[in-house]
Amino acid sequence: MRAHALFAAITFFTLAVVAEILPKYRFEDIAARSGVTVLNTYGGKVRKDFILEATGNGAAIFDFDGDGANDIFVTNGTRINAGGVRSPSQLYHNDGKGHFSEVGAQAGLTHTGWAQAACTGDFDNDGHSDLLVTYYGQNVLYRNSGNGKFSDVTAKAGLPTTGIRWGTGCAFLDYDRDGLLDIFISNYVDLDLASTPKPGSGKGCEWKGLSVSCGPKGLPMARNVLFHNNGDGTFTDVSDAAGILKPGGRYGLGVAVADFDNDGWPDIYVACDQSPSLLFRNTRNGKFEEIGEISGAAFNADGRMQAGMGVAVGDFDGNGFLDIVKTNFSGDHPSLYRNENGKFFEDTAKESGLGVNQLLGWGVAFVDVDEDGLPDLVMANGHVYPEVDGSPIGETYRQRTLLYRNVGMGRFTDITALAGRAFAEKRPARGLAVGDLDGDGRPEIVIVNMNEAPTVLKNTGQRRNAVSFTLQGTKSNRDAIGARVVVRVNGRQQMAEVASGGSYLSQNSMTLQFGVGDAVALELIEVRWPSGAVQQWVDLPINRTYRITEGRQSMDCVSWTGSAGCGATAVRPKS
Repeated sequence: MRAHALFAAITFFTLAVVAEILPKYRFEDIAARSGVTVLNTYGGKVRKDFILEATGNGAAIFDFDGDGANDIFVTNGTRINAGGVRSPSQLYHNDGKGHFSEVGAQAGLTHTGWAQAACTGDFDNDGHSDLLVTYYGQNVLYRNSGNGKFSDVTAKAGLPTTGIRWGTGCAFLDYDRDGLLDIFISNYVDLDLASTPKPGSGKGCEWKGLSVSCGPKGLPMARNVLFHNNGDGTFTDVSDAAGILKPGGRYGLGVAVADFDNDGWPDIYVACDQSPSLLFRNTRNGKFEEIGEISGAAFNADGRMQAGMGVAVGDFDGNGFLDIVKTNFSGDHPSLYRNENGKFFEDTAKESGLGVNQLLGWGVAFVDVDEDGLPDLVMANGHVYPEVDGSPIGETYRQRTLLYRNVGMGRFTDITALAGRAFAEKRPARGLAVGDLDGDGRPEIVIVNMNEAPTVLKNTGQRRNAVSFTLQGTKSNRDAIGARVVVRVNGRQQMAEVASGGSYLSQNSMTLQFGVGDAVALELIEVRWPSGAVQQWVDLPINRTYRITEGRQSMDCVSWTGSAGCGATAVRPKS
């Protein structure tokens, strides 16, 4: 007993010393040693003659082969007059320990061209997450066959295969709650490269005295599209009938789907470039009503139109309603739309502390980096014009990735300078996705860089406690997209939803993570399924990832503390 007590005391003292030495916030770029090394290809490196070359692409984090480890898919582009050079997208397979091998070709993901976004969802409810990739040209829907391979079912599914569209953000969602995943795609510009003006040839082709690629102003706006899942492997375009076309054209980019008014039905937000952003409220009858302007989520606090890029959703202030963060163009700060009551939003970016930087923002995500129960923000930045380098404008093409800590009371503080060398590096960033890649319970941050290798940021700062949940629907769609998880710990409540799409042309892992600080157990967890069913449990142990299946009271779990697993845990339902 004395030896055991002495060992415990020494262990406690050692951990305390390590905690004092270890920085509170620190990230390392582990992309190279993790095997995430393929160079991105997207337009010209030092000059971009067309806007198509500047928008870039995204990434999705998901477990494509069902082995319990998150994999990474990175979309890839090409070059104008590529000369026959093919640049396929990359699928990085995880060995279960956070090291990756590129298997895109073996998996059947062989399309090339101007790929933009990636989003995932099990549209046929067979237990394997399928993949949608948007393109300038034709979007591609890949069905996951469950044997490590994908097949192109775009034509078979009834999605368009002719003509040219510029698809950007995308998301799977069950908008009519029939248990089948539908598809929403935002579109950017009705672009015809043959008739697009050259840099410097007009008002929309100059920026601060520089000759730059033209647009989007002056180019035709595109319209968003909603496809309904027919349940037989095919989809029907219901954009007109559902009210998606009613607002007219927009320069649509980032897409986020969430239940913003807490009525149990998914709504859709679209971040728009140089046009009012869109908020489609689900009217629960197969239709949507666009309420961006009247809700306060279309413009900034001054009523000014912005150039929106990426979008993140989270309840940053704990009031029980999901808020919206939107990244914007250079010279403007991000937007933080605080959801007041499910009907009205207030842009509190300046008051919250997000107005201190005015970089050109793209990918963005809420992630609790210090596990204190308050969702923090990470934002990827990079200019659209390589031509700014060496110019007298005073801006750079490469820009810092920003990290904002949520300090409570509706405020954030910029801790980028405290987060280590990886955050000090400047990047030509675009897409961003977060998810746990090595099974330690802490999400990594994947950033897509223009014409460079991706970045993978690992959080190596001080740890506290957390818990994660992976959901599986039965009556609801298999991926449980649209399910809401509420946790209560130390009398405080947190909330998040399972979502497809988001950020900038990217998708986070669908596993939901909650920091719980110094707590030793969850007081309550509640899951609200898209089917309308509600389940609750109490006294749940922490520092585990739980797999919850709709309708089951027991959970499968994996511990982060080194044990092989927890097995099936019979947790206590709330009486």
